[in-house]
Amino acid sequence: MTDAASADGVWRKSTASQPNGNCLEVAIGTDVVRIRHSLDRSGASLAFSHAEWRAFLAGARNGEFDLPEA
Repeated sequence: MTDAASADGVWRKSTASQPNGNCLEVAIGTDVVRIRHSLDRSGASLAFSHAEWRAFLAGARNGEFDLPEA
């Protein structure tokens, strides 16, 4: 997938991402949200509905995906 084939043509990466580029990029379109690995831009991407994306963000904000304390 190339930038032109993304959900809205614009892939975004967090300003907090590390310099090594080991992070995800997100493209938010009118019907779908796509994510891909920033180091493999021509590789596979995942697509989610807006409802699925909102549910994921809510879970992340609420600590649903936090690592267990050792």
